[in-house]
Amino acid sequence: MKLPEPFLTRMRQMLGDEYEAFLNSYDQPAARGLRLNLLKADPDLELPFPTAPVEWCPTGRRYDGELRPGLHPWHDAGVYYIQEPSAMAVAEIAAPRPGERVLDLCAAPGGKTSHLASLAGDGCLLISNEIHPQRARILSRNVERMGIRNAAVLNESPDRLAERFPGFFDCIVVDAPCSGEGMFRKEPVALEEWSEENVALCARRQDEILDAALEMLAPGGRLIYSTCTFAPDEDEGTLSRLLERHPELELSELPDYSGFMPARADWYTPAAPGIEKAARLFPHHLCGEGHFAARLVRKGEEGVHGSASVQPQRKNGKQPDLSTWEEFCRQTLTVPLTGRLELAGDTLSLLPDTLPDLSGLRVVRAGLTLGQLKKGRFEPDHALAMALRPGDVRQTLDLTADDPRTLAYLKGEAISGSPELSGYVLVTVDGFSMGWGKASKGTVKNHYPKGLRRLG
Repeated sequence: MKLPEPFLTRMRQMLGDEYEAFLNSYDQPAARGLRLNLLKADPDLELPFPTAPVEWCPTGRRYDGELRPGLHPWHDAGVYYIQEPSAMAVAEIAAPRPGERVLDLCAAPGGKTSHLASLAGDGCLLISNEIHPQRARILSRNVERMGIRNAAVLNESPDRLAERFPGFFDCIVVDAPCSGEGMFRKEPVALEEWSEENVALCARRQDEILDAALEMLAPGGRLIYSTCTFAPDEDEGTLSRLLERHPELELSELPDYSGFMPARADWYTPAAPGIEKAARLFPHHLCGEGHFAARLVRKGEEGVHGSASVQPQRKNGKQPDLSTWEEFCRQTLTVPLTGRLELAGDTLSLLPDTLPDLSGLRVVRAGLTLGQLKKGRFEPDHALAMALRPGDVRQTLDLTADDPRTLAYLKGEAISGSPELSGYVLVTVDGFSMGWGKASKGTVKNHYPKGLRRLG
């Protein structure tokens, strides 16, 4: 790997005696990891391939680079999310709690969003935002795959959100766009795009994003800042400039994770007091890629939130006919679904009770998509299947990962089932939901979405 000479010169100056060890880390394969999804799986679930624990993430697992867990049916079922081990530290540091309002401001492709949802469960309100439309759609698909019910996916700028949600959130995660130096070993495109000018550009952009984020943070709230770069201008520098502009913020101590290094005051001048409370993750100190993370707290009394109106409910006009949905619930589900029903066109969704008014914003997904109201019938959405467990429905078709019908289902083919099954069934693999099928006379018609089907 040919690394840029200005990058090497700076890293040599920064690391001194550790420089050779750092340089040698590029001769090692990139760290590979996945994280169990607690919305679907137990934390002690045994995976069907060998893994090792990630020290700073109880649900994190490392795996050998020759394995391809993305091809296993459990991945399609949202049992785990493939995520680089160092990146798992961010949501653990955020530590979201049930009942909180949480914002993932730069959320695509969805690793940190799904981790936040996994930790807090369905009891928190989660807003996940991505400014780039295509990446926002990828984020939305991952929210669906992981079975997250309580999230809204937006495609907005930080400034637009700051106007709408002043002081609204208890916890905000800013995994900021950066120069990507920590990903050189894993993502060659980061190496191709690197330049000293881009480092400076990223630092200016981070300043703007963090100022917008702070406008949305409630008193007593937590702001988690992270990057995947080694550049001091984007790490210690961005934090120091933020603290200088906003004295109402203070750095918070992080857990003492093995291999994490304190940020360095001598790598940026003038560094903010207490900058060593932030953490640097170097690949020659741990089994992970390069990362930087900090937790800041806004001074003030917790529980005092800024105003943001709740999503308005339909009050006037003709009420929608939900009889086909209600009949589907009686015939198919065994548990009630709590929240507020919202009909947009023919699409019925279940919104969190605490969801704020999103009108006028670019919304990719809001809450849980239940399905479509057609003439005389209700067609359940794939998102609903992914949010359910086998015990939530009256009928399941239980397959195993090595059952040929599992791959056939993921390819979109009709499969055989018990003759006793009739109507909508939840198709599962080893007890994890994969999607809907419709059974009749021993055959299960495939309702797996065409855009997700495997080819070949």
